[in-house]
Amino acid sequence: MQIELELLAPAKNKSIGIAAIDCGADAVYIAGPRFGAREAAGNTLADIAELVDYAHKFGAKVYMVVNTILYEDELQQARETIIEAHKIGCDAIIVQDLAIMEMDLPPIELFASTQTNIRTPQQARFLESLGFSRLILARELSLEQIAAIKEATNIPLESFIHGALCVSYSGQCYLSQKITGRSANRGCCAQACRTNYTLADSTGREVKDDSGNPLAKDIPVLSLKDFNLSGHIPQLVEAGITSFKIEGRLKNESYIRNTVLLYRRKIDEFLKNNSRYKRASYGYCHGGFTPNPSATFNRDYTTLFIDGRRGRWRSADGAKYLGEYIGKIAGTGKNKYGQLNFTYRLENGKQPLNNGDGLCFVTPAGEILGARANACNGNMVATTEKLQVPQGSKIYRNYNIAFEKEMEKNPPKRMISVNLAIREDGGELYAIATTAEGIGIRYNFPTGGDTAQNKELAKENIKKQLGKSSGIFSFQVEEVDIKEVPFLPAAQLNGIRREIALALEEKIAQITAQNRRAAAEKFVQQKKEARPMEVSKGLTYLANCSNSASRQLYARLGAEEIAPAYELQEAPQAELMRTKYCIKYEFGLCPNYRTRWAQDKNYRNNLGKITFTEPLFLINGRNRLQLKFDCANCEMLVIG
Repeated sequence: MQIELELLAPAKNKSIGIAAIDCGADAVYIAGPRFGAREAAGNTLADIAELVDYAHKFGAKVYMVVNTILYEDELQQARETIIEAHKIGCDAIIVQDLAIMEMDLPPIELFASTQTNIRTPQQARFLESLGFSRLILARELSLEQIAAIKEATNIPLESFIHGALCVSYSGQCYLSQKITGRSANRGCCAQACRTNYTLADSTGREVKDDSGNPLAKDIPVLSLKDFNLSGHIPQLVEAGITSFKIEGRLKNESYIRNTVLLYRRKIDEFLKNNSRYKRASYGYCHGGFTPNPSATFNRDYTTLFIDGRRGRWRSADGAKYLGEYIGKIAGTGKNKYGQLNFTYRLENGKQPLNNGDGLCFVTPAGEILGARANACNGNMVATTEKLQVPQGSKIYRNYNIAFEKEMEKNPPKRMISVNLAIREDGGELYAIATTAEGIGIRYNFPTGGDTAQNKELAKENIKKQLGKSSGIFSFQVEEVDIKEVPFLPAAQLNGIRREIALALEEKIAQITAQNRRAAAEKFVQQKKEARPMEVSKGLTYLANCSNSASRQLYARLGAEEIAPAYELQEAPQAELMRTKYCIKYEFGLCPNYRTRWAQDKNYRNNLGKITFTEPLFLINGRNRLQLKFDCANCEMLVIG
């Protein structure tokens, strides 16, 4: 039996979800009216119902996110939201708060969100024992760690493959809540990790390099590059991943189209040479633009820890989208209105600037400025902004007008291929229509009518008119095995083709509904048979509860200490963040470098060259964050 591989895309709204399906997504995830971990990405149930109907035409799925922690007075509303999601046909719910596992719900699958912080086989086994039907793993894992979790569990695993990276382990960050009162676990993260900080030591002095320059002064030192595992699909499959997830429920449509099509082609390339696996939905994307991940939002890319090695993970020049690096400014001037004109040196292999391109400049001093190319002539560019940009500044293109136009005018077309065989039985004409995925129907032609005088010409007419496209189906007539060939006008044949398409659409809807019911029934049975593990010492940190239902669950499983969620604590705990990212490593101060990370050939060892007194601090205005280093586990802690 073939194993399904799923490409899972984010949807800020209905139209972006449809765009993701059109570009080859096997599933999309989207927030309902409340309780999605992106406050600005809520949707009405009516819109989600339309997205579900569209996705199911291709056998694709829609997952609703209910992945915030829930307060006591929200439990009933969250339950009602999930009930409504089931009614409109959603295929699963993505969950953070374990209170949902205690609710009386209709038969719908529940996935453990990455917010539940699944990093070890022990954590994975615990969540599986509660009855979840899928685990969404932490982004910081290596292939070896993923394989260990797969070995320890018996349910599907989902992994992020592309998009923004939180610096903290997901679900374990309280920095935004501490600084602004806006909780990341409640869907309203202020992205305090993307702001500028200065690195200082315990004396309050800036930490300086061996030349006397500040090591990190007013820079987004906690901001990571974006994730890109487009070169690791085969390795992820081998490690046990079957769902490949793109981050980005706040991203625009061009980003989603570009990224989804990139991974659709990567996964299809893998499937072509690996018959053990198949796509998780129907239809193929034909034609379309060539994806370019550099041309839409990113902070530069990293593969993080996937190969079990450290690297430079920080988004060096800025926390925002600078764009694709183009080259450097060679000279500047101004027009009579004081607006910036400049000439530039194009980096080898890069495309020159065009009228309408969005530009970002990074000066030698690190200042970030923006403009739009108003008129381009060779290497000369006129803008409409009054800016001072020094010679030698880096130029990035953060809006590629040529690429945006290409995506708009040349989208891929997702079609379900259908083979038609025209036959006769006892003088009655019929067609067997079979999709590339093996879904078939029999269609009986209307009876009566005249026999064609020119049989060969009539056969050719049948092939020509039926071998076209109708809706989402692309037909090809492979066989016309009939003796008595009827005369069928083109208009009638076109009508027959549309009727066959409608019958196939109804058949796919039936199969999709059956598969959804079967998956839900299997989940319900598994949940009934689940034997929840007792909470061991290694799992007690999960017991940060924001409601009575989750407290009762942990108490029943033997938790000795059940702490209230950070957001409900009168005297909040000091630890704001635990992260795989390490500032000491980033700036060449890792004491374990030689024994643990010596394979990093670009590592600049500053130990002994830079003097400082620990503990280290990150300072931004009145905010003073202490850094602690758990070198045994190779993790950094941010303390409030």
